[in-house]
Amino acid sequence: MKQDKFIVINLIKKLIVHIDKYLEAFPKKELEIKKEIEQNSFQMLQLAYEANTSQDIAKKQDIQEKVMSKIMYIDFLINLCYDKQIINGKKYLKFGEDLNYLMKYVNGWKKYIIQNRA
Repeated sequence: MKQDKFIVINLIKKLIVHIDKYLEAFPKKELEIKKEIEQNSFQMLQLAYEANTSQDIAKKQDIQEKVMSKIMYIDFLINLCYDKQIINGKKYLKFGEDLNYLMKYVNGWKKYIIQNRA
């Protein structure tokens, strides 16, 4: 996996790799949840690239909010997988760790944009 200079993008890529690895043996009746997790993680990566390349500060902040909402939505879906016993506690904790780091760095990115806006 090629490393980008931008840590948020690297964290999203890492999350996508974990999604692919940890959700491999998904029950057929629950495939819609897996599909939703995958689609939203790829959309989140696309949004992060878009925000990182945008010169418009307001647009960048709006996209950052969308990235944060995707993180929260994926977190909900992962919780649902754990509640339905689709993933075990170890995978659940790993996803939680990935999502927490990602949220932390997106919040830091937002603060950086706000501080440098003035």
